[in-house]
Amino acid sequence: MPRLPRTVLPASEWRAREEAHQHRAARFTEPYLRRRSTASKHPVEDFLFTYYTLKPGQLLRWHPGSGVLLAEGASSERAQWKFYRTGQDDAVSVDTDAFARERGTALDFAWTILSGTAARVGQFGCFGLHEWAMAYRSELNGVRHEYLQLRLGAGGTDAVVEESRIRCTHFDAFRFYTPQAVELNELTPTRSNQRDFEQPGCLHANMDLYKWAYKLTPVLPSELVMDCFELSWRIRIMDMRASPYDLQEWGYTPIRIETAEGKADYVRGQREFAEESQHLRQRLLAALEGIGRNTGPEE
Repeated sequence: MPRLPRTVLPASEWRAREEAHQHRAARFTEPYLRRRSTASKHPVEDFLFTYYTLKPGQLLRWHPGSGVLLAEGASSERAQWKFYRTGQDDAVSVDTDAFARERGTALDFAWTILSGTAARVGQFGCFGLHEWAMAYRSELNGVRHEYLQLRLGAGGTDAVVEESRIRCTHFDAFRFYTPQAVELNELTPTRSNQRDFEQPGCLHANMDLYKWAYKLTPVLPSELVMDCFELSWRIRIMDMRASPYDLQEWGYTPIRIETAEGKADYVRGQREFAEESQHLRQRLLAALEGIGRNTGPEE
C-alpha cells in the first residue's frame, strides 16, 4: 500500500518556501550562467556546476521532500515531474514508493557511504596534497587548470610533493593524480573500496554530501540539498586556497601548506568542516530512514 503524506502544506506556505529556495539557489546559479554565456571560467566557483552533474535549472527547482502534500495549485506543473503523484483535490506529493522501487540501489549505496563515513574517525594529516599530486611533474603532464599559474612553479610544486607523506583516501581525487604521483600515495583508493575508505576528515568526502543529497532528489527536501551545496561551496574555497595554484587575482589568499603554519591552518579548517559535515551526514541519514532500500551493489 502506498505511503501517505504526513504533512499538508497550504499554497501560501509551500509557495513561500519555493520562492525562498529559488532566491537562495540563484545567488550561485546566476553568476555561473553569466560566465558560461561569455565562455568565462572561475577556478573555484564553477566546480559545483561542472564537476557535479546537477544542472543549475534542476538546483533551482524546489521539492518539499517525502511525506509532504502540496495543496492548492501544485498539480498544474508538478504532476508532470518525475516521482510525483496527484491525489485528491489535485494536491501532489513525492511518490516515495516509486522512487524506492526505481532508485533502490542508489538509496542503498548512499546509505552505505553515509553511515560508514559517519562511523569512522576523521584523519587530518593529508594537508590537501591531492591537488598538488594532480599537478606533479607538470612539465610533462601539464596542469588541470591550464589558465592558472603554479604558486611555487613546477619545480617548487614537485618538491613539496616529493618531501611530503601523501595518504589520500578519496578515490575521486586520487583518480586525477598524474601518473608519476600515483605510486607516491600510501593508499590505493578505488571505486570498489570507497565504502571502506571514506572518512569524515576528507574535504572531498564532505563536499560529496551535496552529491548524495541531489541524487536522492526529490525524496529529500530542497532546503537540505542547499545546506549541503553551501557547505560544499565553502569547502571548495578552502580546497583551492590550499592548492598549488596562485589564486590571488581571484581574491583568494593561499593556505601555504608547505609551511608548518599553513599546515596548522589547514587542519583547523579541516576539523571545523568535519564537525559540520557530520551533522549534515546525520541529517541525510535521518531523512533516509523509512525509505525502502535495496541491498544490491552499486550500479
